Amino acid sequence: MTAAARWREQLASWAIPERFTAAVRDSPWQLPAAAIAQRTDRQVASPAGESYPRAAEVLDPPGTVLDVGAGAGAASLPLAGRITELTAVDQSQSMLDGLAARAAALSIPVRTVVGRWPDVAELVSTVDLVVCHHVVYNVPDLAQFALALAAKARRRVVVELTEQHPMWVLNPYWKAMHGLDRPDRPTADDAIAVLREAGLAPHVVRWRRPRTPQTFQQYVDSTAGAVCVPPQRRKELADLIREYGGEPPDRAIVTLWWDSADRDRRQS
Repeated sequence: MTAAARWREQLASWAIPERFTAAVRDSPWQLPAAAIAQRTDRQVASPAGESYPRAAEVLDPPGTVLDVGAGAGAASLPLAGRITELTAVDQSQSMLDGLAARAAALSIPVRTVVGRWPDVAELVSTVDLVVCHHVVYNVPDLAQFALALAAKARRRVVVELTEQHPMWVLNPYWKAMHGLDRPDRPTADDAIAVLREAGLAPHVVRWRRPRTPQTFQQYVDSTAGAVCVPPQRRKELADLIREYGGEPPDRAIVTLWWDSADRDRRQS
């Protein structure tokens, strides 16, 4: 089996049985918009992590940027002052509206494109830098996705993802609350294998992101939403979270990056 086929199969194994999703109002896959916005604002105020310097160092001189799966702009807006023009792609118009407002406040010229990558790739011009944070685990056809990113970058592509599937950290709660065993793959290493199989040569940087500041109740609420716990079982979940330590763990993060020159050398 190819790395790409294995990736697709492993992602499919994360599907949640309908009996659990039917018991709750909101999708367990949807992150709260407020949490996404808050993370963006923190990152703009104080850029942190290994992905930021890998992106910033190639914007000298300043250049154009494409942010794929942009959300509120956590991957791109911290580069304010180095961006001559930003193109943001996301499936959510409301997320893009929030990004555009933040970009205006930072004096970043921005164009937004609503849609799924790479379906909308033809609507996007070539740029100096492409960034894509925390989208990979939503992409079954990862090779096609990554090659479309590479095709738009004159200087570099920077991709950020968690070491494990982002829902993996919740596996003990699924087991305790529902008796359901959840998958433990794919991982960042599986993604790297797909990229290399596709002819890309990503550099790999592994690091840790501190836990997101939040109250205990916020942690309970976000966990309940992601684990399909109905309101009548929230206290049971809260007791379990206290038993497991009472706060989210730090996250192991992987930054992947490759330069267009590296790609051109491999293809020559």
